[in-house]
Amino acid sequence: MKSTVKSYFFITLGTILVVLGVYFFEFANNFSTGGVSGTSVILSKLTGNISPARIATMLNLLLLLLGYLVLGKGFALKTVYSTLLYSILLNLLEAFVPMNAPLTNQKMLELFFDMLLVSFGVAILFNEEASSGGTDIVALIIKKHTGLDIGKALLVVDFFVVCASIAVFGTELGMFSLFAIVVRSLVVDNAIEGFNASKFFLIITEKEAEITRFITNELDRGATIINGCEGVYTGDKKRMLVCVVDKRQAVRLKHKIRALDEKAFTIIGTSSDIIGDGFRIV
Repeated sequence: MKSTVKSYFFITLGTILVVLGVYFFEFANNFSTGGVSGTSVILSKLTGNISPARIATMLNLLLLLLGYLVLGKGFALKTVYSTLLYSILLNLLEAFVPMNAPLTNQKMLELFFDMLLVSFGVAILFNEEASSGGTDIVALIIKKHTGLDIGKALLVVDFFVVCASIAVFGTELGMFSLFAIVVRSLVVDNAIEGFNASKFFLIITEKEAEITRFITNELDRGATIINGCEGVYTGDKKRMLVCVVDKRQAVRLKHKIRALDEKAFTIIGTSSDIIGDGFRIV
């Protein structure tokens, strides 16, 4: 129950960040950075009298229905929650905080905040195995029927939306939008890795008992002892400790190893794909 509440808290936070970026920066500047938000900007311009928020709501509801019909009952509840929240928040902002013009006259500055808010929001959602719906659903359908990687499927869908924006808004805004989707993909990948990053230690030492005691008692982590490690140059046989800790614990462990055994040979690495008890469970 606690983990579910925590997960939905982060999904809510991620959705709010996406909505803030889309409403205050994408819609106001006619940035069409792919997805439902980009499509809504284009269709709003073509229709002339329907707001992007309302179009986004209609598209999201249609895509949710399509996702349910094509992808089946296993369609993620988290995505449904995020999509509905996304649509509700957009319409509330439109009703209570109407935007008739961009916040500033600096398009690059506004694009930066758009990318920052939306990228971190999307990264939080993906990290919780959710999304704000939209073209993510189209990408999942394409993946199901073609076997194409979901990242490539998303890029294909967003690329066509950006191409349409060039035809509607001109080359300048189209280039801004194209730049945004490329940078956003890089930011999202790095943000997700940062959320999940942990430190792994390979420790060759004669003080394995003392170091293991510190890991288990002080850090509340586990460790594995590998026997039969033999130095090629010296021929000495020692044992190696393997353990994984979070980034804050890594600093403490590094200093403790040095205090207990100055001759310890330690390899410290970073990984965002550690699965097991105490880390990500899939």
